[in-house]
Amino acid sequence: MSLALDANVLLYAVNTRDSRHERSREVLAELAEGREVVYLFWPVLTAFLRISTRVGVFSKPLSPAEARRAVDELLENEHFYSPGESESFWSAFRETAAEVDAKGDLVSDTHIVALMRVHGVRTIITHDRDFRRFDGIKVRDPFA
Repeated sequence: MSLALDANVLLYAVNTRDSRHERSREVLAELAEGREVVYLFWPVLTAFLRISTRVGVFSKPLSPAEARRAVDELLENEHFYSPGESESFWSAFRETAAEVDAKGDLVSDTHIVALMRVHGVRTIITHDRDFRRFDGIKVRDPFA
């Protein structure tokens, strides 16, 4: 079985002041120890890098080097993958975007869902309720 991981879980895991911090750390540890294939798509990883280093978001943001190290640690797991877009991506993105009339912030989620579909991934671990709008995508919210 495979699943995708969303940036919010990664961000809660590094934000010690967030009430979801401990649960996020547990989720990451469970995934690292488990056998499921975990997809960390590049839009998720770059969102993590962008947000975790932003002064206006965290009272004590990560340094760019700390954020890159966190990504390095994730990608060191044998069963964590970070594939990019293939030739079939644009077609999948167009179809997915039309399905939800993607605009604004939903474009980023559409990008992730299109990558999920291209790579045959049906489940995402996230606290973002917008992913429920996409047909055939199962959301596992570790905080629900």
